[in-house]
Amino acid sequence: VQLQASGGGLVQAGGSLRLSCAASGGTFSRTTMGWFRQAPGKEREFVARISWNGGSTTYADSVKGRFTISRDNAKNTVYLQMNSLKPEDTAVYYCAARVNYAYYTGSLYDYWGQGTLVTVSS
Repeated sequence: VQLQASGGGLVQAGGSLRLSCAASGGTFSRTTMGWFRQAPGKEREFVARISWNGGSTTYADSVKGRFTISRDNAKNTVYLQMNSLKPEDTAVYYCAARVNYAYYTGSLYDYWGQGTLVTVSS
């Protein structure tokens, strides 16, 4: 499975961005998808995950109520809608896939995208 993340950029605090992650080369519909981020000088952290059919989602407390993860299995794409962005959301955002799991809740993902940079100015 290859993952291609896009949609990052520079936005002012309070603004919105939508990240996309296009998957190819595998069975996307039977895959748990996740978003992670890594800020400069910090460890990578979990942001959100979504089950194979979109019926279950989980968010980090830091983004709950502001970010929404969704997926379109017909397009092999997962999205991260980010609203009310804060400077502390600045990071490289990565999508990840755990194959053959309807809803994986661990941290060991099989495949990772290359990352897309989100910069939130104050």
